[in-house]
Amino acid sequence: MERYSRYQFLKSMGFKGAALMALMTSCIREEDTYVEALSVNPNSSTGTSTGTGTGTSTGTGTGTGTGTGTGTGTGTSTGSTTGSTTDLSTITNRLLTIDLTATANAALKTVGGYLVKSGIVVAQSSAGVYVAATQTCTHQPKKKIIFNKTEYYCTDHGARFDLTGKGLNSFGSKGLTVYKTATDGTTLVVYS
Repeated sequence: MERYSRYQFLKSMGFKGAALMALMTSCIREEDTYVEALSVNPNSSTGTSTGTGTGTSTGTGTGTGTGTGTGTGTGTSTGSTTGSTTDLSTITNRLLTIDLTATANAALKTVGGYLVKSGIVVAQSSAGVYVAATQTCTHQPKKKIIFNKTEYYCTDHGARFDLTGKGLNSFGSKGLTVYKTATDGTTLVVYS
């Protein structure tokens, strides 16, 4: 079965010019538009996929907690972000343990960089702050979630989620499972 984009389908039906543009724009709700997404592949190459849409801004703050921001802190947080912790051995319900010094995990050395391991998307959302969520989208159960600058984004249908897992558009209305993270600077632990 061949898959068509909306544009290809409408063109195959004979629409062109102003009629094609009217149909293309009439079927889109602002909250469901695509955002520019930076993809980091396992081999550390990058590519940009561009679409229409709006971005999200992040604030600046100091400490720990749920959300986005720039700063430092100590202890673990509830939700998807964390500051630094000194004793990772006390963490139970571990889902992933990642060596931040390993070359294979180099994407996590830069803000906005992410990787996918064992069905979990792990990213550095701001300096020294790591977030993690399931790779499986709740809109349709496909492993298409990536990290996109300040949010999670499904590359299949455009579902968008903030760093706490809350849906940002109608495709993301069911939310996304996020996990807790903790680091000592060289090791990152993702846990539930």
